[in-house]
Amino acid sequence: MAVPATRLRTMGNRLRTSLAAWQKDEVFDQLNGLLRRQVRKAEGRDAEPTACILDARSIKTSANVPAAGQGIDAGKKIAGRKRHIGVDTLGLLLAVLVTAASVSDNAGGIHVLSNIAADHPRITKAWADTGYRTKVIEHGARLGIDVEVTRRDPAQKGFKVIPRRWVVERTFGWLMHHRRLTRDYETHPYRSAAMIKVAMVDLISRRLTLLEEWAYQRPTPRMLNDEQRSTTG
Repeated sequence: MAVPATRLRTMGNRLRTSLAAWQKDEVFDQLNGLLRRQVRKAEGRDAEPTACILDARSIKTSANVPAAGQGIDAGKKIAGRKRHIGVDTLGLLLAVLVTAASVSDNAGGIHVLSNIAADHPRITKAWADTGYRTKVIEHGARLGIDVEVTRRDPAQKGFKVIPRRWVVERTFGWLMHHRRLTRDYETHPYRSAAMIKVAMVDLISRRLTLLEEWAYQRPTPRMLNDEQRSTTG
């Protein structure tokens, strides 16, 4: 049975209104924080991180995005927006900022680092790529965070995983599994940031579920001994 177009529009308007209200009340931030702490505890880490990794990635936008909210990333030759994120050492989201693609990694990184310092005061170490220069390092020092730039070995040929940076790059890969994030479809940058948080809630929930299932099914030493006796005897 087909749904009338007017009803679909009504449902869409109600959903957008609810999303805006949840974002205003910081529901997505609260969910991310709660689930992230649970995952960290399940993996034997402290609930609150002491280190983070910063990165940014430009993304193309859809036709409905206003030109005023876009820009051109000259280095990547991409017209659209840029996603600046900070993650913990497990790749779980700590902070996100969406800007025009023309905004430098430095400018976005300073904002993200300030948010991380305010929300996670235990963090004293951050890693970033060469796009983050002196201003971010100096800003981190003022916040009590040692920002270390990880560089590629100039003598290295071909592909090589760069320590620490691969964690945040993997997080970007996780996000791109969500069709809504393969492009930026949102009218406002803050709504775009909200959709990234929603995607991370989904990702962390799935990860936490897998960890709980693994812990439930994990064999005990007695079970292993019984199995060994049955196979050898």
